[in-house]
Amino acid sequence: MGVYEWIRLIAGSAFLICGLVIFFTEIFGVFHLDYVLNRMHATAMGDTLGIASCLLGLIIFSGFNFTSLKMLLIVIFLWFASPVSSHVLARLEVATNDNLTARCKVYTDLETLEEELTNQTGGEPS
Repeated sequence: MGVYEWIRLIAGSAFLICGLVIFFTEIFGVFHLDYVLNRMHATAMGDTLGIASCLLGLIIFSGFNFTSLKMLLIVIFLWFASPVSSHVLARLEVATNDNLTARCKVYTDLETLEEELTNQTGGEPS
């Protein structure tokens, strides 16, 4: 094996292992976080970053060919689709959950939110 193959092997393995660590962290978040929006955040971030990392490792293993282009298009599609679908599901949870105020503070008007942000930061809200 030449130096180029060793570099590809090490880089591809590093990305795959990083993706697996992200997936295991995501699984931990799903099973150990209490509230549905927290679990949803863990899964959305884990899916987006974990799949991208694993597919990048597979692209490196595959070399740069037409299969790599297809995997790169999958990564781009998932980077757009996963956050959007998580946002839609989170809005559905907020709209349909009757016990939302027991878990978090709900702001009904913008002025109250701006006032609280000003008090927390000690200045103008960003």
